[in-house]
Amino acid sequence: MTTVIDHRKGMRPRHPEKIHRPDTTPPRKPEWIRVKAPTGRGFMHTRQIIREYSLHTVCEEAGCPNIGECWEQAHATMMIMGDTCTRACAFCNVKTGLPGPLDPHEPEHVAAATKKLELSHVVVTSVDRDDLDDGGAAHFAAVIRSIRARCPETTIEVLTPDFLRKSGAVESVMADPPDVFNHNLETVPRLYLSIRPGARYYASLRLLDRVKDIDANAFTKSGLMVGLGETREEVMQVMDDLRTARVDFLTVGQYLQPSRKHAPVERFVPPEEFEALGSLARAKGFLMVSASPLTRSSYHAGEDFARLEAARRAVGG
Repeated sequence: MTTVIDHRKGMRPRHPEKIHRPDTTPPRKPEWIRVKAPTGRGFMHTRQIIREYSLHTVCEEAGCPNIGECWEQAHATMMIMGDTCTRACAFCNVKTGLPGPLDPHEPEHVAAATKKLELSHVVVTSVDRDDLDDGGAAHFAAVIRSIRARCPETTIEVLTPDFLRKSGAVESVMADPPDVFNHNLETVPRLYLSIRPGARYYASLRLLDRVKDIDANAFTKSGLMVGLGETREEVMQVMDDLRTARVDFLTVGQYLQPSRKHAPVERFVPPEEFEALGSLARAKGFLMVSASPLTRSSYHAGEDFARLEAARRAVGG
């Protein structure tokens, strides 16, 4: 269970906007959700490299359940632009507040860590930075350039914020295009006001569609959580909306409640329902689908990218 309010002297609450929300005790996780605690040498080695370059990872900040498995294989998802987000999404465990200034050395540090971890595929995400004129798009672009310069054989996947009302931001990121452009819709439009209040569903769809306008051959990707109270019909409509936006790759995973102050888990979706959702998504035309209780945006991202390329070749793209 994540601590939301720390009463130690001088410690700022991790989620100050959630302090006065009523507590909701997360339900007991079913067997198919439970994972082993990270203890292996590979995990420790990955953590050492992340610390060496003073980097943040979404694996740690968001409390990802797959951190043990991924870090054991040196697969860490870099989270750039600090550890503090300007949004206050009800599902997310990343700290909220006013972020500090950007670190001008971060792009080179990300590239150096990518090389030291010997990553063949790297995923770079970020906090939301509504305080910046471009939402941090130029910083994303700088990270991409630094990785390309130091690790020319490494493929790059970015998981960006929505750049809401940041004109020209996506064009900046796509100036030296990543191999995969990912932006998560997260949930169905009916739940945006309560789950993702700082975002706009159709703005996120337009962002993904704009990437295809800039580069029709770019791989685009988006993710959806289930277990928040959405209906099957609503999930199917999101799939249709994403296909209309020409998105290639869909991930679907179980929402897990980070703390008593976060949005409650309405239900744990059983594995067979994920299999059915995956079949539906493939029938709707996605080149690649990953749907399982523990699926996350960057989970097995390298292997999935290889399959995504193969799927495009198979259809003659």
